[in-house]
Amino acid sequence: MTTSMILSIGEAMVELSQAGKDGLWQVGIAGDTLNTAWYLRRLLSDDWQVGYFTRVGSGEFSQRMIDFLTAEGIDTAHVGRDSQREIGLYAISLKDGERSFSYWRDNSAAKGLADDPGILTKALTGTRIAYLSGITMAILPDEARMALLQVLREARAQGTQIVFDPNLRPKLWPDTTTMCDRIEAAAAISDLILPSFDDEREYFGDSDPQATVSRYLKRGAGQVIVKAGGDAIRFGGSEGEGLIDDLERETPVDTTSAGDSFNAGYLAAKLQGAYIRAAIRAGHALSRQVIRHRGALVREAVLAVQAGG
Repeated sequence: MTTSMILSIGEAMVELSQAGKDGLWQVGIAGDTLNTAWYLRRLLSDDWQVGYFTRVGSGEFSQRMIDFLTAEGIDTAHVGRDSQREIGLYAISLKDGERSFSYWRDNSAAKGLADDPGILTKALTGTRIAYLSGITMAILPDEARMALLQVLREARAQGTQIVFDPNLRPKLWPDTTTMCDRIEAAAAISDLILPSFDDEREYFGDSDPQATVSRYLKRGAGQVIVKAGGDAIRFGGSEGEGLIDDLERETPVDTTSAGDSFNAGYLAAKLQGAYIRAAIRAGHALSRQVIRHRGALVREAVLAVQAGG
């Protein structure tokens, strides 16, 4: 059986989330691009291989992450080791369903994921889809960011589709000017970009989702789908344009991974033959289920969607 590869590129970390009782926390493994890979693995058939590209350390928590990925069916062949660093850690705090994060990632091994462009080039050879985010880029030194973009540009020329979620996190960047410039550089080589309107409005000054679509298309993106926190979704580009404004809203318990799961739901539906509107609805349906639960990786959400809930 011939399989196609989706390679997700980024940083996975130890996740601490509240366990529902005062003073108790649960430990998991998560991270924006890993979250999307995890949901993709559950939504796609075995005709698809889902891999993760990152760097980890040599300690117990790094090994725990690799063991977790393997157990979840995510290929770890392109996870590198760094003897001098470890994986990062973050904790989720919740208030009225909205999350905030505390991070411990200054010595994260993933900061070196693009240090050797040759390794990345080899990993992308023959890959059908490469998926990355603004966080993937934000954690890297600027020279490594530009090297990553160059490798992706070359892979795209060889047939790899580039999917990019800007996932704007200004605290991870040296300044907002650099952030916006590098995000648009990534958009220019992307076949699909999946921004969130609240972020785009705040940091790029977009007046409405259509302005976000138009700006990224002008930069060179192939297709743009603008997420809006459960509100109407605007899309435009090579696969069509339009608005979906009848999506059912959900009162969130935890919005962690809302966008990551939407991306996975959309991509999985498209890769299995859905038209763009149906794929957007599939992404929204998964995201709605995910935000009903705490944490980033929600098995119950996938089961509910697969059962037609």
